[in-house]
This record gives sequence, C-alpha cells and structure tokens, in this order.
Amino acid sequence: MEDLEIRPATAADIPAIVAMLAADPVAVSRESPDDLAPYYAAWERVAADPNQHPTVAVRAGRVVGTLQLSVIPGLSRTGATRVIVEAVRVHADERGSGLGTALMEWAIERSRELGANLVQLTSDRSRTDAHRFYERLGFTGSHLGFKLQL
Repeated sequence: MEDLEIRPATAADIPAIVAMLAADPVAVSRESPDDLAPYYAAWERVAADPNQHPTVAVRAGRVVGTLQLSVIPGLSRTGATRVIVEAVRVHADERGSGLGTALMEWAIERSRELGANLVQLTSDRSRTDAHRFYERLGFTGSHLGFKLQL
C-alpha cells in the first residue's frame, strides 16, 4: 500500500466520490451523478464544519476510495468523543486489494488522533460481506441501528 495516499478530500474530488457512491447497488437509487450541484452545496457545509473529515484514498492520481469521519463530542460514556465513519466506498477495480483495510485502519488511527474514545458505523443489513470485513477489523455488531427518512 506504499503507493496509496490517504488525504483530506477537496471539492475537486466530488465527481469521483459521487461516482463511487452511485456505483453502489445499495445506494444507487439515492445518488444522482448527473447533477453534482447538490453535492457541491453539501460540500460547502461539510468543509465549513471542523468536526467533518471527508477523506479520499488516491493511487496513481486516481481517487479509489472514500469515507467521511464525523467527530461527535458527547456526555454519555463519561463524556466520550466518538467518531462515526460514514459513506465508506472502495472503487470496484480495487476491491480485494487490501485498500479497504488500509483505509479503515487509517480511519481508526485518525479517530484516535482526533481524541475519540469510540469509532462507530452503520452498515446496511444486506451487506453481509462488509459486516464480516468490519468484524475482522475488531468492530462488533453490538447495536441495532434505526433511521427515519425525512
């Protein structure tokens, strides 16, 4: 993985990030790669929030992975800070290469650097391969997540 660069995402990375989001069979109906305007508007909000850390993995000048870290200070767990890992994607050409592991190990270490006591994520129930992947990294399926579409 020495040829892999993991760095903060920039607005210039949005087309590549959205392409990976839209290529995901679970998320395909939620994404609109033909109209990037909402993503650029969202980028402005994300970039302005110091607790948001959109990230890309780049190999040979090409964005091949992405995720976003959201730092949430809290009162529970004796005032623990948690990081939520969101929108983890690895380009189809890179799956099975170890990129996902490198990206998630980076995310865990970066969460420590950000002062987190806990790293959490959600994963669609249908992603059984992803669940095994996260468990191999030490995550436990300890909670049941709920979402309400607004």
